[in-house]
Amino acid sequence: MQFTKWHGLGNDFVIVNGMEEHIADYQQQAIAVCDRNFGIGADGLVVLLPSDIADFKMRIFNSDGSEADMCGNATRCVARYLYENKLTAKTVITLDTLAGIITPELIFKNGTLATVKVDMGLPRLKRGEIPIIGNVEEQVINMPLAIDGETYHITCVSMGNPHCVIFVNDITKVDLALIGPKIETHTLFPKKTNVEFLQIIDRKTIRMRVWERGAGITKACGTGASAALVAAVLNSCTDRQAIVKLDGGDLYLEWAENNHIYKSGPAVEVFRGNYLL
Repeated sequence: MQFTKWHGLGNDFVIVNGMEEHIADYQQQAIAVCDRNFGIGADGLVVLLPSDIADFKMRIFNSDGSEADMCGNATRCVARYLYENKLTAKTVITLDTLAGIITPELIFKNGTLATVKVDMGLPRLKRGEIPIIGNVEEQVINMPLAIDGETYHITCVSMGNPHCVIFVNDITKVDLALIGPKIETHTLFPKKTNVEFLQIIDRKTIRMRVWERGAGITKACGTGASAALVAAVLNSCTDRQAIVKLDGGDLYLEWAENNHIYKSGPAVEVFRGNYLL
């Protein structure tokens, strides 16, 4: 199976052209491919397929084999992959995902690719849309959640996948490996959740660490950064444009007047090769 390995700020993916390569079992292949000792090593496997409603269909499988609705970092990588491998001549590409149509745009300056900007769509704030147990019409903003005798105040957002955002004074003191999986699998979240811890630096700067549903600690999360900005605005912590500083680097976010979230950042190819099925 031919593949290429990409990353967006250290959030890494194995991308496969499913229009040419056949994978019998996506879930099992994702587990094998993403294994960092016995496989290629990645946070997820991305398979590109034909679509009747967009330029391409993008399916994303986490390292545990579960299928993700959407992934912002993977979207940037896929857009550049499609363009540079001449699968499309478009610089604005539509991708069919489980979260709906996502539209990345390749931004060039002086003929050189400068960044990839993704329209992440509308944030969804109602419990029923995220989903969260409780009144489907309610929003969860700064709500207390008790775990192991400690109370966390959570703000929840869906960016096509669920996010639980928690503000802290010192992000270096968060034991993400300990608390992340407990929140991810909490009974409040029937489809589990991604977990983001935020430290507000100033009105335009957020420091974030993430525990991703199905993948664990990752260097970056595009939908998580989008949810972080929404949560920060809802809690009056930042302006509607901010830099989100992740373990792998910086993403630039805007919650625009049309209510869409726009995210810009890098997409880097690491290597390509043949995986022996």
